[in-house]
Amino acid sequence: MCNGHDHDHEETGANISRRAALTGVAAATAAGAATALSAPAAAQDNPYADPAEPALPPSNMTLDLSRAALVVTDPQIDFLHPDGVTWGVIGASVEEHNTVENIETLFKAAKAADLTVAVSPHYYYPTDKGWRFEGALEKLMHKIGMFDRTGPTNLDGFEGSGADFMPQYKPYIEDGKTIVTSPHKVYGNDTNDLSLQLRKNGVDQVILAGMSANLCTESHMRELLEDGFEVAVVRDATAAAMLPEGDGYLAALINFRYMANAVWSTEETIANIKNAG
Repeated sequence: MCNGHDHDHEETGANISRRAALTGVAAATAAGAATALSAPAAAQDNPYADPAEPALPPSNMTLDLSRAALVVTDPQIDFLHPDGVTWGVIGASVEEHNTVENIETLFKAAKAADLTVAVSPHYYYPTDKGWRFEGALEKLMHKIGMFDRTGPTNLDGFEGSGADFMPQYKPYIEDGKTIVTSPHKVYGNDTNDLSLQLRKNGVDQVILAGMSANLCTESHMRELLEDGFEVAVVRDATAAAMLPEGDGYLAALINFRYMANAVWSTEETIANIKNAG
């Protein structure tokens, strides 16, 4: 039986042991960090590179052109053109991933394979400026006039505006075959008719691309998955803003890996389309 003095010694000893354990953990963490820093520079150069030893199982998605569609979110000037209102924060990502050209490559391949093609644009009308509450990016988009149109029933001032489609995509979008859905209003397609349009065309596999990675593209992926679609995201046919709050592309890429049925490059996507033909 110990007295109070002995108890104090035991407690002090326990505290020292805990401190020693924490010190050991800290030392191990520091050692691990030092090891990581001494790793080959190539491993550090590209934060978007796939992990050398992934923990998640590989994709087994097999493309079936008879039930597949290409879906492109927000292929619009405000996201993808130097004159767009977001270029200052998104342009570097767009250029790094060759996003503009890769989206066009997907349009061209999908049309050549006679795939269903749909675009899901983002438009804001004057009445949308009356919303009484908004998230951070909604506030910013409204403030800078992103995707603004004069109204849902006219195209006054639309041609060449930030809400308009990229000029090089128009031959694919305006060919009389591409589905242009009703606009989504926040990020996901749960506010438009995309799922209905795909279902009516017998589609249950989606090749997903467009803008921007951690906002509308990721939200479309999530909603399509919840709706029972098999979704392959094209990782270099999207991009995202880089802000002090974080790298939107990296945030999206992590979630693509976690949730999508497949994450392909544009090159892999084209090869999969050709192999499925």
